[in-house]
Amino acid sequence: MGKIVLTADRPTGKLHLGHLVGSLENRIKLQEDKNYSKIFIMLADGQALTDNSKNPEIIRDNIIQVLIDYLSVGLDPDIVTFCIQSQLPALSELNFYYLNLVTTARLERNPTVKTEIEIKKFGKEGLPVGFYTYPISQAADITAFHADVVPVGDDQRPMIEQTREIVQKFNSIYGEVLTMPDGLYPKNAKSSRLVGIDGGTKMSKTVGNCIYISEDEKSLKKKVMSMYTDKDHININDPGKIENNVVFTYLDVFCEDRHFSEYFKDYKNLDEMKEHYKRGGLGDVACKNFLFNILNEKISKYRVSRKKWESKIGDIYDIVLNGTKVAIETTERTISEVKSAMNIDFFTDKTKIVKNWEQCLSV
Repeated sequence: MGKIVLTADRPTGKLHLGHLVGSLENRIKLQEDKNYSKIFIMLADGQALTDNSKNPEIIRDNIIQVLIDYLSVGLDPDIVTFCIQSQLPALSELNFYYLNLVTTARLERNPTVKTEIEIKKFGKEGLPVGFYTYPISQAADITAFHADVVPVGDDQRPMIEQTREIVQKFNSIYGEVLTMPDGLYPKNAKSSRLVGIDGGTKMSKTVGNCIYISEDEKSLKKKVMSMYTDKDHININDPGKIENNVVFTYLDVFCEDRHFSEYFKDYKNLDEMKEHYKRGGLGDVACKNFLFNILNEKISKYRVSRKKWESKIGDIYDIVLNGTKVAIETTERTISEVKSAMNIDFFTDKTKIVKNWEQCLSV
């Protein structure tokens, strides 16, 4: 039997290029790989509520948007099972059991949680417990599907490590019930944590530094032309820095040699272009126009596909409804296995319960 894949996104807005190169492209490859028998993609609306509890309409309104993005980039509903997290009761129950296996000290050491707390700035009301413990919730999501592989960006590596710790601890106490998952990370390090157009942090809807997969041409052009480059590269003839230059970071991720013959015939490859920029004589506007052409080519096909799916909202509803039904069956089987291993499946076998009590009374 092939491996099981689970991955998820928080439906708090349309998906962006960070999602595309950080996870979506890996998912598309996996659906073509015969080594994987089941692929589940979950809309983590419950997790999104950890910092959007006062604005739940943000999540509800964006579930369809994210599904359209999934379908637009080529995820196939005949291969992939799409489901909604909040509609799977087994996940909350697993989370309840796992809370007893993790200490607060361990949660506080999770670097991904630390970083996201700094970005979100929760303010006077303080940190919601649900956000603080969401690594445990993610472990419940992953293990409920018996996922072998979880495609994520490199910034999610600590979350996979914490899930593996929970699996190891549960199995050591209750027996080999849970599947030990592995993360699947982008090979290009810059893809795994694609920086936003401001050059400050990774691309984030919260920060507002995104280029969306569905970006129209005019908006894309505006965002690319606003990108941070090198503050000391004032005149074209000034030597320029490549390091921490957002335009070249994106070129490292998206540029191919063929793009030069199509959009920038002055150079054969990116190394030549970089050398010219570093010694001076190559302007930022020319670099940005080149990047714009590359990105516009990449996402133009997604725009076309999105328009098609936008006219089929009823079909999309049915896709996620049917997928969620499959996910409910899958995760309920897991919770039954877990409760049996923990010996708290009280109402599955009356004979077993009576016998156990008789043995206790006879002691």
